[in-house]
Amino acid sequence: MSLTGNWSYPTAIRFGAGRLAELPEACIASGITNPLLVTDKGLKSMEITTAALDILDAAGLGRGLFAEVDPNPNEINLEEGLKVYREGGHDGVIAFGGGSGLDLGKMVAFMAGQSRPVWDFEDVGDWWTRADAEAIAPIIAVPTTAGTGSEVGRASVITNSQTHVKKIIFHPKVLPSVVICDPELTVGMPKHITAGTGLDAFAHCVEAFSSPHYHPMSQGISLEGMRLVIDYLPRAYEDGSDIEARANMMSAAAMGATAFQKGLGAIHALSHPIGAVFGTHHGTTNAVCMPAVLDLNEPIIRERFDRAAGYLGIDGGYDGFRGFVQKFNDLLGIPRRLSQMGVTGDRIPELTAMALEDPSCGGNPVPLTEANVTALFEAVI
Repeated sequence: MSLTGNWSYPTAIRFGAGRLAELPEACIASGITNPLLVTDKGLKSMEITTAALDILDAAGLGRGLFAEVDPNPNEINLEEGLKVYREGGHDGVIAFGGGSGLDLGKMVAFMAGQSRPVWDFEDVGDWWTRADAEAIAPIIAVPTTAGTGSEVGRASVITNSQTHVKKIIFHPKVLPSVVICDPELTVGMPKHITAGTGLDAFAHCVEAFSSPHYHPMSQGISLEGMRLVIDYLPRAYEDGSDIEARANMMSAAAMGATAFQKGLGAIHALSHPIGAVFGTHHGTTNAVCMPAVLDLNEPIIRERFDRAAGYLGIDGGYDGFRGFVQKFNDLLGIPRRLSQMGVTGDRIPELTAMALEDPSCGGNPVPLTEANVTALFEAVI
């Protein structure tokens, strides 16, 4: 089976090895003549970034680059990116990289023509309608990791540098108009990043599958996404050049982000404040939190995982799945406690308050309270 395809869900996706070469065609399709490639600091001088810029340059599209993006991007990064975008006369963004580069790139395109501060467009009620939709620049997304799935998302996570709170900024037109999913771009990922990003995709699928909201399409996508991660993440972790495994993980990442339109839950409600306060890797944080959250939600999700486990190749229904999750984390070198990642318990009251304000709370099967969220933090730190 050829792992190449052109998909139109949830947006136009050009999937397959070597398809980075189609970046100029994607710009033409999106009406972009002077793109700004936005990526993170770690990718700035890497070969894959240089290759992308070379392809653009050879097509007469310039070498516009902004790479001052932190691992947890904030409004300071955004303002610096907007300055480069405006001074360079750019007319579109290529969001390139992992979650941080993709999220910040999408926000540069979103905010380029807005007159209000970014926090006015937080994912609260209908706040997105405050934006001037016609002023949003076109976006092309090129993921270089297989985790967040931000390339198919309608929002970005931006950290407020003053309050250290992660905010979700949403607008339907933040969904990129073209996505290039080239698994060759993920071949050089270190093992710990392969594990952390892959388990982020897994967390998206697990939480979407667990969410109490009604969305049968997302339910099916999340189930198959879990299967792909279970089958292919160990292969990608052991052999980074396994292009079949890399391709299937890239699919799983996009599937997870598509599926969580159904909702996220306590895993993300915990990991967002932890990442904002302590700067931990998001996917790895999710993985550490998952076993405790499964325990909290067990009375409600047991039956659905009893049915799903067989399809996932796991014996023993929910109990088998719960045991598998911890073994999977161990196999991929994930620490069992957040304290091993520098997280300290003295800030649990603050983290609990932040978690209860996180929009992900609404998708958790068991309603979240100060008591059970505090207990979750005590269990994972």
